[in-house]
Amino acid sequence: MSSPHFSGPLAAQQGKGDTLPASPWPVFLIASLSVFLVSLDTTVLYAAFGAIQAGFPDSDTAGLSWVLNAYTVVYAALLVPAGRLADLHGRKRIFLIGVSVFLLSSLLCGLAVNVPMLVAARVLQAIGAALLTPASLALVLGAFPLEKRAVAVSLWGAVGALAAALGPSLGSLLIDTLGWRWAFFINLPVAAVSLWRGARWLKESRNPDNGAPLDLVGVALLILGVGSIAFGLVRAETQAWTSVSVVVGVAGGIAALLAFVAWARHARHPAIDLDLFDSRSYRYVNLATLSFGTAFAMMFFGFFLFLTQVWHYSLPLAGIAITPGPLMVVPVAILSGRIAARAGHKALLVAGNLSYALAGAWFLFVVDATPDYLTEWLPASLLTGLSVGLVLPSLSAAAVARLPATRLGVGSAVNQAVRQIGAVMGVALTILLLGHASLTLADFKPFYLTHIGLSLLTALLCLPVETRPAARPAAGAGLVSAGSSR
Repeated sequence: MSSPHFSGPLAAQQGKGDTLPASPWPVFLIASLSVFLVSLDTTVLYAAFGAIQAGFPDSDTAGLSWVLNAYTVVYAALLVPAGRLADLHGRKRIFLIGVSVFLLSSLLCGLAVNVPMLVAARVLQAIGAALLTPASLALVLGAFPLEKRAVAVSLWGAVGALAAALGPSLGSLLIDTLGWRWAFFINLPVAAVSLWRGARWLKESRNPDNGAPLDLVGVALLILGVGSIAFGLVRAETQAWTSVSVVVGVAGGIAALLAFVAWARHARHPAIDLDLFDSRSYRYVNLATLSFGTAFAMMFFGFFLFLTQVWHYSLPLAGIAITPGPLMVVPVAILSGRIAARAGHKALLVAGNLSYALAGAWFLFVVDATPDYLTEWLPASLLTGLSVGLVLPSLSAAAVARLPATRLGVGSAVNQAVRQIGAVMGVALTILLLGHASLTLADFKPFYLTHIGLSLLTALLCLPVETRPAARPAAGAGLVSAGSSR
């Protein structure tokens, strides 16, 4: 999925009294609304996990983890191929299909009467999210003139970051008041508006030269590999590491990923283009993205478990308590982008990961079983937000900083897919370490040690990264600074 062919600003179009807006901002609104839902969905589900568990008391934690992981695995595997489908069949068409699937699947999630039905609906929801996300960005880029596209993409990325920041407080309040099903029902009116206005306001565009049919074999192997490893990890929470299900899950997953690598090396249009990893800097950035994505998912998921089970906060209070950290991400990301434009990303990445490790150490050594939000929790939460603001956008930008212009789109999408795979591992590790019914402070010690270790590993992986401005393509830095998936 290389850089798309962009049309100019959208022209007027008649249709039942509606006029296609001459301004690009209505197009931005429609496209970003759906991305807002996709980003919101992730953090709301971390908040909803305990409520879903209470709603299905006969299901174990390992089984329920697939409410999170089934979605993330499928989303990661389809993100790059979905962008190619949009190029081939039309960005508007794929976007509207994606929104429709996301809307229908959200309804099915909310109506689920058992865990298998909920997991199946989440898989369908992931398909919708994967279809609409890259198409959304392509539509935004096509609506703006060339000189304003960098600003538009930065704002598009900021919408996702804002949604992730609002997820804990908004989702917790909604779930506590109306129940866990509203973690999904909240998507319905927003998706319906996006679908309704999108059908009238958006203009079709495509680039068949960049399009490709879906790599079904590659997608299946990737889903099987990542999913099997996650299955093995979550089963290890209740079974021995030498048990058949754990060994078969982990070993089978590794075998499937090796088969994917072999397939992708020879496939004409692989689900993930492995040639990108011939670049040393790109290779290390994506290893760092995998590691940090794992640590990030662990920390966010662990926040809710600690506050509700160790400090015994209500769910709405826990959501409010978590919010200050995510709210720091956007302003810090803006500042770090300006620094990277002058000095490159390495210093930001290393410093951000070291501060992320420090935040983990604070939780490990300072936060105890007696609630003390202002002096114990809040400093570490703010430090976490600062760290994420330094690292996540810098990883996204550094991933494509040395790629040619024709590979910016696919390079960024692969990087985002790798981050989603890291999130799957993070949820699986959290279930492994904290999946039992009753948690105490002592249960979080190995959890925080794992977080610290992953943060330090990510800092080491960032040392070979070199993206100083002298060698960076000017257009690429602006387009990916918001961590876009396109």
